[in-house]
Amino acid sequence: MITRSLPQLAHVTCRRGLTGVGAIRLFSASASQRADFTHAVIGGGVVGLAVARALAERASTAQVSSSASPVLLLERHSDVGTETSSRNSEVIHAGLYYGAESLKTQVCIRGRQLLYKFCEQYGVGHRRTGKWIVAQTPNQRHALEKIYAFAQSYRGGREHLEDDEVLPLRWVTADEAKRREPAIRAEAGVLESLSTGIVDSHGLMQTLLGLFEDAGGVLAAGSPVVRITPLGGGSDAPGSGGWQLHVKPIGAAEETVVTAETIVNAAGLGAAAVHNMITQGDAAGPTGPPRKLYYAKGNYFSYAPSQPRVSTLIYPAPDPGVGGLGTHLTLDLAGRIRFGPDFEWVTDPTDLAANAARLPAAIEAIKSYLPGIDASALQPDYAGMRPKLLPPGGAAKDKKDPDFIVRSEPGYKGWVNLLGIESPGLTSSLAIGEMVEKLVYSGS
Repeated sequence: MITRSLPQLAHVTCRRGLTGVGAIRLFSASASQRADFTHAVIGGGVVGLAVARALAERASTAQVSSSASPVLLLERHSDVGTETSSRNSEVIHAGLYYGAESLKTQVCIRGRQLLYKFCEQYGVGHRRTGKWIVAQTPNQRHALEKIYAFAQSYRGGREHLEDDEVLPLRWVTADEAKRREPAIRAEAGVLESLSTGIVDSHGLMQTLLGLFEDAGGVLAAGSPVVRITPLGGGSDAPGSGGWQLHVKPIGAAEETVVTAETIVNAAGLGAAAVHNMITQGDAAGPTGPPRKLYYAKGNYFSYAPSQPRVSTLIYPAPDPGVGGLGTHLTLDLAGRIRFGPDFEWVTDPTDLAANAARLPAAIEAIKSYLPGIDASALQPDYAGMRPKLLPPGGAAKDKKDPDFIVRSEPGYKGWVNLLGIESPGLTSSLAIGEMVEKLVYSGS
């Protein structure tokens, strides 16, 4: 696949065969009365790619009256998926931890179902490994029982489904646990998630990018957005006349200006900055305090020895008040073990070097469920960054964890805003793409 920068786009043509689009249309790099693109998606992580692909495929089959090209995907880095999307556990999550009313639960379950089908259809590497959640104390056992009760009761609006079709869980007996995973300690019980798995995140993103481009979408990598102006106004909502985006391509001396009928903020770690470009720069539109994200760094640790051998993902029981899901054991598609992430509040979202000082605490956490680990063989590997909507202690103060924000922004027209998209964002990506498409085309 070819990645083009914005300046190069002025010399290429859009694809043929789009219903309602002119046969061949030269890209315009200046604002005009007619928008250059029907949709502009800001952010080329896995969620932005899923959104862009959904919009491009919808636009390519719809009876579009506009002569604009369908979708422009703007990514500030020189390649897609270089931030949160490529620095995670590559786990396909079940949707167990987020609560019955949470959007995270809804899109995680729907996304997991879509993702397995997508991987099978397009040959993306994946495996349904299952996951053990292990308890060592009575309090941890109680945490597992709460998860099990939630899974049994959660229907997600689908009353006709059997229990194991939504959140399939089962208890693993002590004898079975010893036979299947003899290296794992679980003093107070094991709860098994049958629908958890792993996926090749890079393969997934490249496949989404290929489908996006096949549907007529245009990727502009190395093209950070520096200013956004909603058009229209007066008696109409800001954005009713479209959107003007100022882009400063990497290495370019001048900005490039493009216009779109609608925009989607899927910028991940940069989503608050994109949000504030609009709300703080739009004197005629709704205003409010600037959005702020908080950053949780997760360090990962590699493990080269073949022993102890483990073939299932292992997660400690969730500990209320502790960020994340604990330093867990995951596998890659080759069967290699890795551990992480841990949880560390930081102020710099670009601080992606693995923190070796976190290794002793990680070893202690790992030994609680894998006592035979060779601690000398653990090495800091890489780190990921999760954008949080609340500061340290904010969830405890509000007495609930923050949820994903996926909405048509109130007071504006043609702006879908995605904020706080962290784990399980990879699992949820296709469902979020589906949701954004509905918001854009039906408003619901």
